[in-house]
Amino acid sequence: MIHDLSHELATPPHRDERTRQEFVASLRRHVLVDMAAHMQKRYASHVLPKFETAQGRQPEDGEEVHDAMMHEPYFCFYSAVRYNAQEMVFQSVIPVIDRNMEDLNQKAQSIRESNTHVEGTLTLNPKLEIPRSVTNIDVHLAPGSYHTQYQENDSSAGAIYDNSINVFAFNQMGRNTDDIGHSFSNYVKVAFPDFKPERILDCGCTIGHNTVPWAMTYPDAEVTGIDIAPGLLRYGSARAKSMGAKVNFSQMNATALDYPDNSFDVVFSSMFLHELPQKDIRAYMKEAFRVLKPGGLFLTMELPPNNKMAAYDSFYLDWDCYYNKEPYYKPFRDQDYLELVTTAGFNGDSFQETIMPRYTYMPADEFTAQVQAGPAFDDRTGRMSSDIRWYGFGVWK
Repeated sequence: MIHDLSHELATPPHRDERTRQEFVASLRRHVLVDMAAHMQKRYASHVLPKFETAQGRQPEDGEEVHDAMMHEPYFCFYSAVRYNAQEMVFQSVIPVIDRNMEDLNQKAQSIRESNTHVEGTLTLNPKLEIPRSVTNIDVHLAPGSYHTQYQENDSSAGAIYDNSINVFAFNQMGRNTDDIGHSFSNYVKVAFPDFKPERILDCGCTIGHNTVPWAMTYPDAEVTGIDIAPGLLRYGSARAKSMGAKVNFSQMNATALDYPDNSFDVVFSSMFLHELPQKDIRAYMKEAFRVLKPGGLFLTMELPPNNKMAAYDSFYLDWDCYYNKEPYYKPFRDQDYLELVTTAGFNGDSFQETIMPRYTYMPADEFTAQVQAGPAFDDRTGRMSSDIRWYGFGVWK
């Protein structure tokens, strides 16, 4: 069963719509857990021996594994089912949002305007140019991607994102698909107990599902989320207010932040860098360095780098780059993350990587113990499954 989103903007499906979403979530679980496990066995028993016989060695990286797997019928079958399951996520969600669009937009506006007891602003910039790297791609196979507006004052893109991720993640990303935000904010609280951030910036925040947890973990801090998509921000602002979270939302390109130097104690992002061309990744990191206060923390939740992964695991994680309309996914993972932050101006001596369990899936003391044990790469790192572990890297200014 998928979670029922526990906020006022939740858009309940009819019974048949709910059944369809449950089926798609179950199919995704089957593909990413059962079929993925079988595919790895096929690789070990059939593909790898053939490669070793032909080449006299094992594959050196994920690209060589991918080239070898292209001739494996089960990989083709797996990819076809996974691709279609991804399309089915949106086919199961978008009709529900379309049917409820008028009510949704009115409710979102009403929450933003009436919940004046909950602090938090929404600032939109209709003159902001949406980058071609966004407008030219239906990222995640989402029709129209997430920047498209279908009517005035539209929040539907946010609702589509919220509900599709809920189906997509088959209960693996938290009650409100917010476990990443809870995990990383509490990681900082556990790992750096004397660090008391006053201003926190979440870049590429989409609907603020991983921004709100920072406001919960550090309730005295001023928390801001930015994104380029107005519909996501309208929805995100209403969503945060409905949850009683004090968050500011602003429409802004993270490669050109409209903030003065030395403005924030934390600059955070989650699942953001792999959506950017390399030039924009570097521009964003330079901006992050500029707006961070001395002693501030740059922290990123992302996919682990290929240079730290076994060849098969790199191949598996890079599937989205080839088949899920995420062309920047693998080029980002091919980068040296330490080199990225040092080029942006950070001192590499404070660079750190972390691999953590999911905060909302375990007792707080167990989470603390695993964080204190330190990072350890394995095939659970960044891989969507029932025991996924999040990867991140960061550096101090």
